[in-house]
Order: sequence, then C-alpha cells, then structure tokens
Amino acid sequence: MVEFTLPANSRVRPGKTFAAPAGTKRVRDFKIYRWDPDDGQNPRTDTFQIDLDACGPMVLDALIKIKNEVDPTLTFRRSCREGICGSCAMNIDGINTLACLHPIEDVKGAVKINPLPHMAVVKDLIPDLTLAYAQYRSIEPWLKADTAPPPDGERVQSREERAQLDGLWECILCFCCTTSCPSYWWNGDRYLGPAVLLQAYRWIADSRDEATGERLDALEDPFKLYRCHTIMNCTQTCPKGLNPAKAIGAIKQLIMERQM
Repeated sequence: MVEFTLPANSRVRPGKTFAAPAGTKRVRDFKIYRWDPDDGQNPRTDTFQIDLDACGPMVLDALIKIKNEVDPTLTFRRSCREGICGSCAMNIDGINTLACLHPIEDVKGAVKINPLPHMAVVKDLIPDLTLAYAQYRSIEPWLKADTAPPPDGERVQSREERAQLDGLWECILCFCCTTSCPSYWWNGDRYLGPAVLLQAYRWIADSRDEATGERLDALEDPFKLYRCHTIMNCTQTCPKGLNPAKAIGAIKQLIMERQM
C-alpha cells in the first residue's frame, strides 16, 4: 500500500492554548492555523477560548477580538466587514468562505480556521494571491472597443443586455471558488480557475465590448479553459451565491458555436 506523508517542515503541530477568563459561561474554542516565515518553525494550530457573550456574531468578529485582546501577532486580511471586498476569505470548518459573513453559531463545536487551501501562505491566514492576480490581469478585465463612444453620452445597453451581466459583476475576487477546485490544485500554474474564467465571461457577455473573438482566442487552450471538469466545488462554495461553472460552460459553448 502506498503511504503519502507531508514534508517534515510542513506538518502542523499543536500550538498554544489561550484560556478564557475564569467564570466565562459561554465559551467556544477557535483553532487557528499559525505560521511565521521568520521563526523557522513548523506551522501550528493555536487554540483560543473566546467568550461568545463578549464577541460579535461572525467569525471575523472573533478574529478581531483575538487580535485586539489576546494575541496581537495573529495575522489575517480584512476590510469592509460586509461581504464586499473579499479580503477575509479563508477556510472555516472545512468550507472556503468569508469570515465576515460566516456566523459562529453555524459551526458546531470548535471553530477551525485555516488559510485558503493549496496556495502558498504569506503568514498565518494570509494566502499569497500573486499568481491569481496575474491570471486575472491576463484576461484584460476592461472594456475593449474600437468604435468611439457617443459624443454626447455613454455606451448604452438595453435592459436585456444589462441583465446578461447579472451573476457575473457581483464577483468580488475572494478566490474561494478557485481554491476549492481540484483542477486548480493540480494545474494552477496554467489553468485560470473559476474566478478568473467567470470574470473573463463577464466581458465576453458585455454588449458594449467589441473584442469577443480576441477574448475567445485567448481562452481556447487545453489548460487555460479546458482543465475545468465540472466538479462544481466552485459553485457550491461561492459566498456570493454565484455560479462560475455556468460561466465556464458558456465560454465553451461560444467557442464550439463559432467552429460550427
């Protein structure tokens, strides 16, 4: 039988436990992945016992409380706290989601928090998004048109044309979907992944854009697009309720139609 093991320096070891104050009645354990690139130590899981009666309802509230009151070295990204910026994307209780939108009460037992999977870690809960953003830039996510705009106004759309962008423009590039995709785990250096492909289709579907053929040419590649095997993890995990798999399928359909 084949036995797979992690490299010795990547094995997560037990970390510190930060106990709740004496007399605390409603305690919840938060088990958080910790790794500091500067200390030369293996990753560890620290346990923080938090008084839920003195904490906001969301996982991000607990993380902020831990950083402010317990361990100021805890490192994570956050900004809007409203599910708009995508900064606080992480893996909570085995699900890629946004900490600001995930209620603590939805987790049974200890709240296990890790960085987004299958990405290099900068520190603690911060993944390295350098490659993901480079892939996003590669699709040229801006309006491309050769014709001049109307001299007295904007490039207009009908209500029906505008409706084609619904389910696309709402993407906040949190990369929860991309990091849940096994195809991206295996081929992340060449496969663009669900988030970037959904963004690519957002411009293909835009009636004001005049570079559809050019965009489809750039995507018609065995790895950039066709590594998608409709596993559907992306759609299941999207915290905004979007459907990247549907967008990827639409791109494939357009490429097929122009070959007929």
